[in-house]
Amino acid sequence: MDMQIILVYCLCADLLIALNHREDPQCTMSDAEVMTTAIVASLFFGGKHEQARKLLQEQGYMPNMVSKSQFSRRLHRVEHLFMILFRLLGEHFKERNEASVYIIDSMPVAACDNIRIKRNKLYGDEAHRGYQASKKRYFYGVKLHLLVTKDHHPVEFLLSPGAFSDTKALTQFDFDLPPGAQVFADKAYNDYVVEDLLDEVGIQLIPDRKKNSQRPLVPWLRFFLRHYRHQVETAGSLIERLLPKSIHAVTAKGFELKVFLFVLAFSITCLG
Repeated sequence: MDMQIILVYCLCADLLIALNHREDPQCTMSDAEVMTTAIVASLFFGGKHEQARKLLQEQGYMPNMVSKSQFSRRLHRVEHLFMILFRLLGEHFKERNEASVYIIDSMPVAACDNIRIKRNKLYGDEAHRGYQASKKRYFYGVKLHLLVTKDHHPVEFLLSPGAFSDTKALTQFDFDLPPGAQVFADKAYNDYVVEDLLDEVGIQLIPDRKKNSQRPLVPWLRFFLRHYRHQVETAGSLIERLLPKSIHAVTAKGFELKVFLFVLAFSITCLG
């Protein structure tokens, strides 16, 4: 744990130095320490910031820890810095991915059980009630769409309402990938328009095909598709290990920030 805490702090501190980030001289706790606390909470405490705050203060890592309310305000203030860190890690993983093979898939992140929907205050519409076909169950919350390398290292992600289809999510990705990249996906990502647009910039989208598809896959591509699909499932299961049974959040924005922090924490573990 000690080495991981130090690694997280060094990543955050170096990022702020590179960005020439300036802070209020009256702040007793730096933004790098705020970022580290949030990521440590996702790595070891299921996203419970209070437990991470107590550990880091009691163990002497951050003796000038701010109060709970101050920490929450500071955390939302540096939200954009987490995204910059994630993108830099993604660029690093793309450089290491010499085969230029990527996989895209989605996983549900429930805000509450169906029985508690009426009492849920984070989301109040049917757009967030989705269906997980693999487990044949409904969930209420958001979908996490992941684009990972063949070694299950995340390079892009997207959060959408639970009822949002995977095909619609496909149009929201940046696909900031090198020319010649291959992106494997399941049947839910069939969109000929997106395929043609990506093909124009040298990126090949290879989703699994339905029986009545006008563009059936050749047998060798189907073999590689089934082989690489396990990598994104591995990434999803490793993120699920970090997730608690229920994510505590007061607002929808706070809930989605915590989900993103779990993805960022997983990205940092991939550096090892």
